[in-house]
Amino acid sequence: MAKRANTYKLTLEEISLAKESDGINSPLVLEFDNHDNIFNIISAVKSKGIFDDENQSVEFAIGLKMLTEVMLKNRENEIFKEFQPAIGEFMKKLKSK
Repeated sequence: MAKRANTYKLTLEEISLAKESDGINSPLVLEFDNHDNIFNIISAVKSKGIFDDENQSVEFAIGLKMLTEVMLKNRENEIFKEFQPAIGEFMKKLKSK
């Protein structure tokens, strides 16, 4: 039987802080599943030229895919009820670009 999800590891590290009083946090390492190939999504977003800054294309693609995957896994959660129609329309518009 084929695997139904792709597994990723994301490491988030502080490079510098706006307020030194916030202290330095240890790197955060997160493993998560996503039904899409996120690297293909990143390439697609970059190729659309939505943002002038290529890093922003990557940030956008990763953030959007992580958010929408959590929404899919928790579609019955009340917190997403009002947001689901808007994100659906947004995704249609994004894919049509």
